[in-house]
Amino acid sequence: MATAQLSRSIRIRKASKETVFPSQITDESESLIMVKKLFATSISCITYLRGLFPESSYGERHLNDLSLKILQEDKKCPGSLHIIKWIQGCFDALEKRYLHMAILTLYTNPKEPEKVTEIYQFKFKYTKEGATMDFNSSNTSFESGTSSEDIKKASILMIRKLYILMQNLGPLPNDVILTMKLHYYAVTPHDYQPPGFKEGVNSHFLLFEGEPVNLQVGLVSTGFHKMKVKITTEATRVYEFQNSLLQECSTTEIAHQGLDCDEEEEEWNNQIQGMNFVYSQQSAESSGKKRKISEPVKVFIPNRK
Repeated sequence: MATAQLSRSIRIRKASKETVFPSQITDESESLIMVKKLFATSISCITYLRGLFPESSYGERHLNDLSLKILQEDKKCPGSLHIIKWIQGCFDALEKRYLHMAILTLYTNPKEPEKVTEIYQFKFKYTKEGATMDFNSSNTSFESGTSSEDIKKASILMIRKLYILMQNLGPLPNDVILTMKLHYYAVTPHDYQPPGFKEGVNSHFLLFEGEPVNLQVGLVSTGFHKMKVKITTEATRVYEFQNSLLQECSTTEIAHQGLDCDEEEEEWNNQIQGMNFVYSQQSAESSGKKRKISEPVKVFIPNRK
């Protein structure tokens, strides 16, 4: 099933009353619901179009004219239950305003989890500013105001972009292992662990055996929460489709740089060292900001053969 994701696609259909996102976002509680749904929809999109679970692990939901596949409990596929539990753990950390980053990582060698083949990073902030949408393009910036309709439009555009990227990436190796690392803000209690997670190994680096390429998906703000999404994958999966990516998704930035940390650390992350150095906590530790990390109680190995 290494090429399973290439045969899957979104379908355009007439709008339905059964929608993904809430119709109104007027307070922090409604904003939290929105961010949870956006996060769960993104994870579902990634796992579906990368061919990690069978069709039976997904239900159908509608987002304007898009027919989306959303992860659901599938007793025939225990792996889907693992991922749903991870998502629920992230929800718990979001509710408590602890979660800073959720990093979904794919690797191939169980003895070398630091050597990764693909990364999906979700970064969260808790704000009370106006709603904004920024796609990190030197020539594209959009200020959306605070209306629920504008926030929904920003979220739909993010999901569309994510689908376009997933459909155009080259296939994953057959033998991939899936894990998720959670990074927290300093206010998080030392003994806190969300459901499905345990104390994580504070690894100082991640490595790509190949050449990493960074794909900026975008940022959506509700006025109370911000969620930023970025993908890092091997260049060989992108270059074959780079022209179509740029044509279909002109605001996607393709760059060779490090995994995203805080804004003040991003410039440092542009330095690539050793075996295509992707991410390091050195800068955070040197400034006295060593981060608490959680990892799943059990990693997941998809049956993709």
